[in-house]
Amino acid sequence: MLTDNLSHVSAFAAVARHGSFRKAGAELGLSTSAISYAIRGLEERLGVNLINRTTRSVALTDAGQRLLERLQPVLHDLGDALEEMNNFRATPTGTLRLNMSHVAARLVVAPLMARFLTAYPDIALEIVEDDSLADIVGLGFDAGIRFQESIPEDMVAVPIGPAQRGLAIATPDYLEGRPPLHHPNDLLDHNCIRHRFPSGRLYKWEFEKDGTRLEIDVKGRVTVSTLERTLQAALDGIGIGFSMEAIVGDLIDQGRLVAVLEDWCPYYPGFMLYYPRQRRTSPALRAFIDMARETTSS
Repeated sequence: MLTDNLSHVSAFAAVARHGSFRKAGAELGLSTSAISYAIRGLEERLGVNLINRTTRSVALTDAGQRLLERLQPVLHDLGDALEEMNNFRATPTGTLRLNMSHVAARLVVAPLMARFLTAYPDIALEIVEDDSLADIVGLGFDAGIRFQESIPEDMVAVPIGPAQRGLAIATPDYLEGRPPLHHPNDLLDHNCIRHRFPSGRLYKWEFEKDGTRLEIDVKGRVTVSTLERTLQAALDGIGIGFSMEAIVGDLIDQGRLVAVLEDWCPYYPGFMLYYPRQRRTSPALRAFIDMARETTSS
């Protein structure tokens, strides 16, 4: 009976968290029908309706909301207790779910993934690349990786990558015979490759020199949504792109691209791994953080 109650309560909390039977099932590794069965069993056990269901929405009843409020600290303590037991293992275990931008996955996670999995054979790693600012708590992630300015203030943020900088880049052929670039405003005389975020906002290119900060709303015939497409468009000679030095550095060294306005492109803090302040850091997450920081300092 206790096992059934715990599984039913876990299903209820997941549905409440996601507002969806399907997403709750995905988190718990159960079918939608199994989640529905668990909720129905809990409601029959308590003798009250906990969730109002329609074809379009899932909402807690007053009784469901009250139960959730009472359960949250209990579930939190239970999770802490289970994680504490994990500390007694010789090596960390479990699934580590990370949500990050595409560029963070490429520059931070990809270089250390194989070494991390080899060092910790009992850890499964799930990586979701998402350039929108995902709700890592609501979606059940252990942590996220992004630049500091994108991280909510109520999160613990840990630096795990080297300093980075963006660079305006173009091919030598594109630049030949075109207006010179001495100041960021000179970009307005060029065809630039614009970047649109998942939110729909166009990125304004950021520059800084001697305490002066500028945001340039560049113009151009091509707008893309990934750094990969920006890079390819620049290599094709379409115009000037804006990318990460860590991505284009080798191409600059090879002479295939040229960096412009470098004196307006300072370094800034690198990527940060972040997680909820009130959540205990699991051994698996701590192991990942330690390896990422070790890689950064080596």
